[in-house]
Amino acid sequence: MLSLPAALGRAVGQLTDPAILKVLAKSIGLTLVLLVAIGVAAGTGTDALLSYWEFDFGSEAGALVSVLLVLVGGFLLFRIIALAVIQFFADEIVEAVELRHYPAERANARKLDWREEMANSLRSTGRTILVNFGALIVAIPLLLTGIGPAVLFFIVNAWLLGRELQDLAWIRHRHVRDATPPIGGMERLALGATIAGLLLVPFINLLAPVLGAAAACHLVHRRKGAAMPATSHAA
Repeated sequence: MLSLPAALGRAVGQLTDPAILKVLAKSIGLTLVLLVAIGVAAGTGTDALLSYWEFDFGSEAGALVSVLLVLVGGFLLFRIIALAVIQFFADEIVEAVELRHYPAERANARKLDWREEMANSLRSTGRTILVNFGALIVAIPLLLTGIGPAVLFFIVNAWLLGRELQDLAWIRHRHVRDATPPIGGMERLALGATIAGLLLVPFINLLAPVLGAAAACHLVHRRKGAAMPATSHAA
């Protein structure tokens, strides 16, 4: 049975696959464009609010406040944006992994249309926002502990990530809506925690969603009992 480290190793080993490189280029490009657009909008809005409230920090100080708010907001929003973007390219990642490692399973996969992909992305984003809002309420009394809120948010987002990454691969092979997921809860949490940790590392965080989706694909198929072709072990 394939372990999480082995699944991540196979995901890293396929980063040079042209199909994966294509997805990386598109997902990183779209993520950065969205972050810049949100940053510009947030900076403009901050300047307008400061002027409206007649806070006079001077042009340089005002610009610094705007930049700091944009940077903090970008850091907090990066995970949500990156995973929302990767939802649109999930099929390409899963197909690349299945083509190389699980061709028999690929033949039985459902093809999701853009409406279903968009619905899944919106559902995932909404769940992330709602769960994090709930965690924020719980985190307020934990402020007294110092590290409590950080630990809470990490665990919550690790759980969310594990579920989202599993679904990217599993949903194409789930022919019954209430079918039991092939990856256990603790392993999903471990996968989510690993990718959540990678999302905190500059530059590596650009690769993390793709690595997570590819690793989840391996875990889903191996837990389902899919046979891996002998030639793929050398890949």
